[in-house]
Amino acid sequence: MAGIFQRLFKLGQSETHALVDKFEDPIKMTEQGIRDLKKDLQGSMQSLAQVKALALRMQKDADNNKRLAAEYERKAMLLLSKIQSGELDQAEAERLATEALNRKEEATRKALESQKDYESQEKMSSELQVKVEKLRRTVQSYENDLTTLKARARTAAATTKINRQLSTVDASSTLAMLEKMRARVEEDESLATAYGGLVDTEKSVDEEINRALAGSTGAPTDKLAELKAKMGIK
Repeated sequence: MAGIFQRLFKLGQSETHALVDKFEDPIKMTEQGIRDLKKDLQGSMQSLAQVKALALRMQKDADNNKRLAAEYERKAMLLLSKIQSGELDQAEAERLATEALNRKEEATRKALESQKDYESQEKMSSELQVKVEKLRRTVQSYENDLTTLKARARTAAATTKINRQLSTVDASSTLAMLEKMRARVEEDESLATAYGGLVDTEKSVDEEINRALAGSTGAPTDKLAELKAKMGIK
């Protein structure tokens, strides 16, 4: 009987391996797809970091040019004030003040361009951030789904194995074998009981013999003889 169950186990084991193999290919393909998505996510994050860094640099350029424009305006005003104080010739002061104002205009133009580029880059950065977060959530969702599907695949394989084993078991023949084993065990138990009775019988005969021998030399036998003599029994 043990051999039958062993053969059933081996059969179920081979079928389970076949079922696992059937699940393996889609699982491996899904795992590879997730790895590819992770690479895409990593590349997207690097691109996002570069875009953010460029936006910050543009913002810094805009702020620097704004400060520079304000500084040139301040210098132009100082140069014109020196005309009133007589520290500079009017023509020279106006020439230098005009140059300062020209540079102010150039710095202002650069500040506006940098600010416009920053706003465009920041918009692009925000859009890319949304896409990166969406891709991150997608990867996480796929990983969770894969974990669940792996567990379900193992459960399905184990359940199929058990059901297939149960379907291959012949209940009537198994019951007949169990009844045969039960009859054999009961027969062995009866035989053991019989041997135990023989042992007890042999012990009883030995005890009677021993008691008879002990009585031939003991006091009880003498008292019996005396009583028989008293009663006239030979």
